[in-house]
Amino acid sequence: MGFLSRVMGLSARNRGVPPLALYESSLAPDSRRPDTLLAVLDLDAAINAHERWKERLMDYLEGRSAKGLDPAMVRRTDQDALGRWLHGVGAELLGDRPAFTLLVARHEYFHEQAATIVELAQQGEWPRVVQVLNGGYRHGSSQVVLLLKELKRGLAQEAGSAQ
Repeated sequence: MGFLSRVMGLSARNRGVPPLALYESSLAPDSRRPDTLLAVLDLDAAINAHERWKERLMDYLEGRSAKGLDPAMVRRTDQDALGRWLHGVGAELLGDRPAFTLLVARHEYFHEQAATIVELAQQGEWPRVVQVLNGGYRHGSSQVVLLLKELKRGLAQEAGSAQ
């Protein structure tokens, strides 16, 4: 495992895990009932997608990827699987929830931090890369995961109280 992975506490445990669908269209909900939404939206897959993107960045930083990263593209929040979900089905089905609005903002912040890391790496500013990795990037990533879990928990509570 490379230096930056050790600094970030990442492991190779998710490597080779096939991508999960964030939304199963064949199970399209008839309504916005929490129990129906929970059955259709796989918020764990959204967390998985976020983790896979973080691994892609670490692979780039540690030279394990032949593909370069463009900071302008990294800044775009609609290019990764989670971002497409947030701007598509997620917004459609959960956009009225306060945690969702905050999730979108935290996802944007996360991508801004990631783009800064790519820019710093391209300039050879490795001490600053580690600083941002351990600061805003880690915080933004944690917030994204926590808010996804909060959405899931809220839907589960609503589904339980609706029965």
